[in-house]
Amino acid sequence: MTASHATAADTPTSAGTSVRKISVLLYSDDRTTRDAVRVNVGRRPARDVEVATWRECATAAAVIEAVESASFDVLVLDGEAAPVGGLGLCRQLKSEIFQCPPVLVLTGRPQDGWLATWSLADLAVPHPLDPIALAAAVAELGRRGRPTAS
Repeated sequence: MTASHATAADTPTSAGTSVRKISVLLYSDDRTTRDAVRVNVGRRPARDVEVATWRECATAAAVIEAVESASFDVLVLDGEAAPVGGLGLCRQLKSEIFQCPPVLVLTGRPQDGWLATWSLADLAVPHPLDPIALAAAVAELGRRGRPTAS
């Protein structure tokens, strides 16, 4: 992908603080996992971060096509997806996509943190999903914004 990404939109609120509106791509072959992530993150994972759009993908091919053709602020990839796991997909995206957005991987268990490091993920949250940790991770990555060309 050669096109540069714009930064996430910031909109002022009535209190004078700005809210960063982010777009999130969510990959899992399991609909219940995708539903759990969306519900746990919610519309406002933090006071200053709002999820404006979700794009759900059930296959690795759909993820690659989406990332190549659209801009996302955060990618959430399920490491337990089959047949292509989110950890291997993360490593592929980080290696092949110019200015890949920040990636949150969902690992199978807390001990799989080393796999998240291998995959080049920016953050990892283990199953079973903790709603507070999941929302905080999405908000943190959303605040970072998309990489920009220097």
